[in-house]
Amino acid sequence: MGIEKLISSFAALVENCTSTRDLQKLKQIHARIIRLGISPHDFIRSKLVAAYASCAQISQASYIFSLTNRRSTFLYNSLIRCYSSLSLFSQSLSVFRQMLFACKPIDRHTLPVVLKSCCGLSALRLGRQVHCAVVANGLASDLANSNALISMYSKCGDLAVARKVFDQMPERNLVTWSAMMAGYGVHGVFGEVFELFDEMVDAGLEPDGVTFTAVLAACSHGGFVENGRKYFWMMERRFGVRPGVEHYTCMVDMLGRAGLVEEAEELIGGMEVQPDEALWRAFLASCKIHGKVEVAERVAEKVYRYGRRPILRQYKLWDIWLNTTEFIIQGTYPDILSSRKR
Repeated sequence: MGIEKLISSFAALVENCTSTRDLQKLKQIHARIIRLGISPHDFIRSKLVAAYASCAQISQASYIFSLTNRRSTFLYNSLIRCYSSLSLFSQSLSVFRQMLFACKPIDRHTLPVVLKSCCGLSALRLGRQVHCAVVANGLASDLANSNALISMYSKCGDLAVARKVFDQMPERNLVTWSAMMAGYGVHGVFGEVFELFDEMVDAGLEPDGVTFTAVLAACSHGGFVENGRKYFWMMERRFGVRPGVEHYTCMVDMLGRAGLVEEAEELIGGMEVQPDEALWRAFLASCKIHGKVEVAERVAEKVYRYGRRPILRQYKLWDIWLNTTEFIIQGTYPDILSSRKR
């Protein structure tokens, strides 16, 4: 087999690891590439950087990147995305600056990730500069770039510009609607969340799990219990979206804030997915706020059963008793923690 065919074959194998994120297989293929002596080729290196980046192996990706002589836009994009996916936003923007200094062209995949990093750092001023780059590079009508702009502006607090971008888009997808709803929900403009949801459904789009997370979070933070019940009910029955742990967490938080702790407990008991730490914290917070000692005792059993023991200590379950009149009047002391020490 000629050298070009060999490089092409192994590049395809590495690219497959990028999509499957199979780190073990990637390492095996990389070892064979080194043994065959084709690792110095920039084409192979670019594929390896992308593959290691997709597997969140940032040190390996950065090292191979530093060895590469001809760094393409694809190569820079891979490293920018890798840093951003690991919430290393400053490093992501640093690689983007290197890309600009190297006079590499920007493509439609570059700036959405850069905008995500701006959002992660709440760097609105820099995000506005990147918006100028989006327009200057003829990407203003690109769906992914517009969605990234909406997320950046809304999360950084400039809802007016986020809505302007939204209104000017020639086409919208579920990501577009969900991003705008999430932005309104975070900043307490709950009426717009529900209005956008209705507009989206009327436009013929069916909401997905991300959309319902944004809507239920708005119901939780705004105290819209009836709306929350309605949207949670229609998830699976009307739209065929199976509730995930994030949706249950929103519901538990909403019911707990409203003092409906027993209803939240009943909802947890009927879950088809395993509760996570965020859900237990939300539930224990409501027990603490409303002084639900008996409910807290019952739920402590479940927390231990699921192996989430540190949550009880981290959330200071003792405070739940301290906040109740039962403790003050009867002088009873909880032994839930001490009795389960093994």
